[in-house]
Amino acid sequence: MNAGPGRPSGGGGRNRRRRGRRPRGGNPHGRPSRDQRDSIYTAPMDHSYRAALAGNNHNGSRPGRQRPGFAPNYPQPEPDPLPVREDAAPRIFGFVDDLFFQAKIQETARKLNVKVEFLKAEQDLTDRIKTNGDERPSLIIFDLNINSVKPLSLIPKLKHKLKKTSVIGFLSHVQGDLKQKAHDAGCDMVLPRSAFSQNLPQLLRRHGAAEEEQSSEQ
Repeated sequence: MNAGPGRPSGGGGRNRRRRGRRPRGGNPHGRPSRDQRDSIYTAPMDHSYRAALAGNNHNGSRPGRQRPGFAPNYPQPEPDPLPVREDAAPRIFGFVDDLFFQAKIQETARKLNVKVEFLKAEQDLTDRIKTNGDERPSLIIFDLNINSVKPLSLIPKLKHKLKKTSVIGFLSHVQGDLKQKAHDAGCDMVLPRSAFSQNLPQLLRRHGAAEEEQSSEQ
């Protein structure tokens, strides 16, 4: 039979290969078809894990291992309190007018059984030394931003008069010029406020102990 109008030749189309979309299930052998391989969606790789690794290991080594000197800073343990001595005279004095730091120093000293006395003028320290007799202060703390005295003028006088007394000053971490001037004036140690707070228990215990107790611990 000849093909009529609108009818394709070739056996009525029974033996023609069908064209169109292949089944989603792939071919009968279970392997993905070419169309499926070409249409696989690949999401962008999530690199957030790198940020987590960077936070735990800055050196590119295995997690849990860090190069010496790069370990995080942990707070120091609280030192043991000193034996209670009710009749002991204060060995630590402070020129501090910041009420927050006064309260912090007093609370830390109370826990360690250390006596700290705050002063407002040079004459107050002179009178206190006379009262204590031969026992000289072990430590004098200066808020280098205090208004009641002039630390840079007073510190050289105290270092000349009290040669064995340690003088520690604290200030803001941005006051580099004042830090250098305090060292030049005779300050044995100048610390930022944060470092002073962190090391306060160790400083008070070391200098609050009586001389014989200091010798026995060394």
